Amino acid sequence: MYIAASLSRVLYIGVTNNLERRAAQHRDKLIPGFTAKYSIKYIVYFEEFDYIDQAINREKQLKRWTRAKKIKIIEKFNANWDDLSVDDRTVE
Repeated sequence: MYIAASLSRVLYIGVTNNLERRAAQHRDKLIPGFTAKYSIKYIVYFEEFDYIDQAINREKQLKRWTRAKKIKIIEKFNANWDDLSVDDRTVE
């Protein structure tokens, strides 16, 4: 389960079994829709799970949260909004 963001900090919450591949898809705008439209391409938060149903449940939980609560969890673990999928990248 992951949270991705654009430079202007539009957020997207998703789930994948391969975060590295999904990050590249977002970065290269290979998936048409919301993330491509808003240039959401930086992984700013993620959690790993042993079972997909656990990841999906957590994704659904976070999607119900307020924006403020989502920002709080991102900043607790990634205060600088660094792109966690690529070394030396920061969302500014």
